[in-house]
Amino acid sequence: MAATAVAAAFVAIASASLAQQSQIPASAQPPRPGNANLRPIPEGPGTPSAELQGLDKVTARTQRFYAPVGKATRFGTLEIKVEDCLVNVPEAPPESVAYLAITDHKPGQAEEKLFAGWMFASTPSLSALDHGVYDVRVLSCTMAQGSTSPSSR
Repeated sequence: MAATAVAAAFVAIASASLAQQSQIPASAQPPRPGNANLRPIPEGPGTPSAELQGLDKVTARTQRFYAPVGKATRFGTLEIKVEDCLVNVPEAPPESVAYLAITDHKPGQAEEKLFAGWMFASTPSLSALDHGVYDVRVLSCTMAQGSTSPSSR
């Protein structure tokens, strides 16, 4: 019964997120998902960050990297900004949810806003980046130690 309620909440949040993708300015504070179990990353040493996995479909290479909340991170020609990152309370099933704003900066072309919305670690296909060259997904929200950003291309 609880799993059905959680799935329904994810579908509602993802639907709202998909509707908002092209309407949200990058500087706007994202509305929080309506799940009472979600909370900010617990305090600890390090920087609040989203652990992401990027796939370059041309080379078939994947790369895991940390993107600090509030700062832009590059993956290939993409600029990824994590606006917020939330985790479930310990009593609830594990979940990480990140609000990402993704812009493509192809050389010699105008920047293109590709995605702005919540991505869920447990259900990446619910709210996914639709891009011909890159895939990006959320793995977790954590306090990252040091710098493990992807290399520039």
